[in-house]
Amino acid sequence: MAAKEKKTESPAPIESPAPESVYVNRELSWLAFNLRVLLEAADTKVPLLERLKFLMIYQSNLEEFYRVRIGILTHRALLTPDKADPLSGLLPEAQINEVLRVTREQQALMESIWKAVREELRANRVDVLDFKKISKVDELMSKKLFGDIRDLLFPKIIGIDQGLPFLWSGEENIIAFLGRGTEQKLCIIPLHRIPAYLSFEIDGRQKIVLTAQLVRHFLPLLLKKETVSQSAIVEVTRNADVFLEDVEDRADDDLRHKVSTMLTKRKREVPVRVRIFGKLNDQGRALLIKKLRVPESRVFNQTVPFDLSFRSCIGGPASLRYEERRPARDIGLKKGEYFAYIDKHDLLMSFPFQSTMAFVDLIYEAADDPEVLSIKITLYRMSGSSKIAAALAYAADRGKDVLCLLELRARFDEQNNIDYSEMLEDAGCRVIYGLPDHKVHSKLCVITRQHGGNLKYITQVGTGNYNEITGEQYTDLSLVTAREEAGRDAEAAFAALANGELPPETQELWIAPLGFKTRVLEFLDREIAKGERGRVAIKVNSLNNVDIMEKLIACSRAGVKVELFIRGICCLRPGVPGLTENISVSSVVGRWLEHSRIYSFGEGEEQRLFLGSGDLLNRNLERRVEAFIEVVSPDTREQINRVLQALREDREKASVMQPDGSYLRPEGGEGTSSQEALYRYFSARKVSLQEEKPEAAGKAEEPRKRSSFREWLRNLLN
Repeated sequence: MAAKEKKTESPAPIESPAPESVYVNRELSWLAFNLRVLLEAADTKVPLLERLKFLMIYQSNLEEFYRVRIGILTHRALLTPDKADPLSGLLPEAQINEVLRVTREQQALMESIWKAVREELRANRVDVLDFKKISKVDELMSKKLFGDIRDLLFPKIIGIDQGLPFLWSGEENIIAFLGRGTEQKLCIIPLHRIPAYLSFEIDGRQKIVLTAQLVRHFLPLLLKKETVSQSAIVEVTRNADVFLEDVEDRADDDLRHKVSTMLTKRKREVPVRVRIFGKLNDQGRALLIKKLRVPESRVFNQTVPFDLSFRSCIGGPASLRYEERRPARDIGLKKGEYFAYIDKHDLLMSFPFQSTMAFVDLIYEAADDPEVLSIKITLYRMSGSSKIAAALAYAADRGKDVLCLLELRARFDEQNNIDYSEMLEDAGCRVIYGLPDHKVHSKLCVITRQHGGNLKYITQVGTGNYNEITGEQYTDLSLVTAREEAGRDAEAAFAALANGELPPETQELWIAPLGFKTRVLEFLDREIAKGERGRVAIKVNSLNNVDIMEKLIACSRAGVKVELFIRGICCLRPGVPGLTENISVSSVVGRWLEHSRIYSFGEGEEQRLFLGSGDLLNRNLERRVEAFIEVVSPDTREQINRVLQALREDREKASVMQPDGSYLRPEGGEGTSSQEALYRYFSARKVSLQEEKPEAAGKAEEPRKRSSFREWLRNLLN
């Protein structure tokens, strides 16, 4: 039942609404997001191979969800079984059961989508071989391919009463029952040494051979002396909810060693899900479940291949893929012109519509500028062969003081970051790590120059990681400014982090956790005071913080129009009478992953705009270091408002949340995709020095040739 509205002239604290009336469970909200991903795979307006990609993303998302979120709930069910979720009132075990129920419902849809995609592939002369009904020619070719990989297979045969060898998380294995009755044995064949798929062509048709199914089909050839009674492909998903606290009792203070130990432990955690491809009889299935020590409810039989990466080898006409959309590499500035421009103008970059190479060029310009003293940057996720890391290493080689804060606990990127920490240290950078109790998730960089007798700063605040790969896949924003106050705040943040302290609350920048949540609440209160004139527009990836949601409810009840553009988790239901009827929620799922974070309060001349790295999740507000900056120049404000307007007008890729928590996509929205509109807008944008000459022209040193340095760096990366 909804809480009663207090009848007062001015906004006042409201009673907490009954959870069932306005809040949504976090895990179920995430599953609703992943369903929207799956529905992209079902949309026949999406090119065929892109539909296959969305199917692959859906499965990958679900894998990580089970490893992390179900891992957390599994621990909670053991440690605090009676502690209910504050939003939905569900106990940990009840949440797990709901997740399992919804996952099974979605699996039925996934199976039907895969069947349709497979048929369309066949119509486009691409056959994903089905070994239950295979032609003689395909059988002969497949047998030859099996012969090519046979020496990479190492079967392990054990007695039926013996324990299974360890099955690594996320790796496919063949489990076969050999013989019958009391003489029965088990055979386990790990498949991590062989490629996930092979391909050949006959009569103009491409044949995709999934090697897990290939090995299963030809088991009699591999196990000539054995009788295979039944077999299946099995994949185990293991709990990844392992934290540094689990290894903090070591005397060793080397954080890199602690994280490495954590990664080893994670690999051996208990299963949270088991997937089976292939039919086992009831007795065989029960025995396998017993040996894996996993509840029956967490075992899923599916006909969709676990690995759909074969998509990358499929050719075919251009119509099977999205029309090419390359990031615009030229934003109007060349190397050597960035400082002169940024000294007088704020610069906004929008990815993937514009290239991340502009930021890389900025770092190289800083490396070659004799006035630059230092470069400080926070690094959370980097690509496998990072151009930004190369530029930072080059700057260190040029004698700049380069400080890199590397967050070693970026989940599933820990080993990559350990490797980069060693490489950057070898290159002469100073490397520090995150804080014991707070991940450093900010996207913050500050370049400090000695100009005459004064220090000058160039500060960059972004919404996404310094990663060239995701820079072409995620929508993100990056603001670069020479505002002195922003630079001083950034330097203060780095000084605190270098001392192992939380950054203090600053004026120009919002730095979480001390200076973010309070500012958001303060600005929401300002809009509440305006009543029906109040306006709030927030674009984030997730929302679940109760304090923020209660304040948004207060906004709605005061008549403030609240627009929430939330890609993923949204635990607040809009349109609930008396509570959230002035709130709208929409989610864009399209070609690129929506990732930018924008906060807009007010409208017109009163509007205040901010962008930064944090969502409105508890972890971003309270347990992470995030950075935000206000967007103040007319040009950059116009660009951010263009993003918000495109989201408002999107009826093609935006799904609108209903009062019951479900999502619907408006009809007749073709041609209104916000992502396509923003691609056209940002890819055509250029800035100009307008005949302004770089101030340092003629004074800068001749840049050193980089060929030998890059060769050295390439050896380090390899």
